[in-house]
Amino acid sequence: MASELFGPDFSAFRAAVETATGVSGLVLILVYSFLIAFVLPLPSEIVLIPGYAGMGLMVPDAVEFGLLIFISGVGKAAGSVLAFHLGQEAKQSGPVIRFLRNSRFDVVSWSEKRTVELAREYGYAGLALALCVPGFPDTISIYAFAVLERDYYRFALATFAGSVGRLLVTMGGIGVGTSVLGL
Repeated sequence: MASELFGPDFSAFRAAVETATGVSGLVLILVYSFLIAFVLPLPSEIVLIPGYAGMGLMVPDAVEFGLLIFISGVGKAAGSVLAFHLGQEAKQSGPVIRFLRNSRFDVVSWSEKRTVELAREYGYAGLALALCVPGFPDTISIYAFAVLERDYYRFALATFAGSVGRLLVTMGGIGVGTSVLGL
């Protein structure tokens, strides 16, 4: 029923990411992070779940989380650059974005406005800050910012930093990140 309202059902893909293990699991997380940057209406924070369960990489927990965060950041930065390239037309795509635009409270317009304000005031650091907000769809911030800027490298760096920041904020917010990373 939900997939009829919001488009395709990505629950199997999400479940695969949540249970990812080994090197193939890292590749899956890379692909997932790439896709959520511009097309998948799914949260980026779920890439942390395999780290809590253990991915079987035979490295200390801090290294495993570091790999997860790095791989996810690289995937999201690459996907963001593709989204950046697609530009304004792609901003309208996605069933969740359409649903939010048509909802009683126009969350998308509000968030685009705030993202543009952050971008104008703080530049690429503003984009990184906008992407650090857990639970908020990345595509909105990415596409809103893409309208204003043209530097692919700075854009990729800002999306990488924002992605890493979001995962660290999420880990700290649930209290596990600080103990796992020894902070």
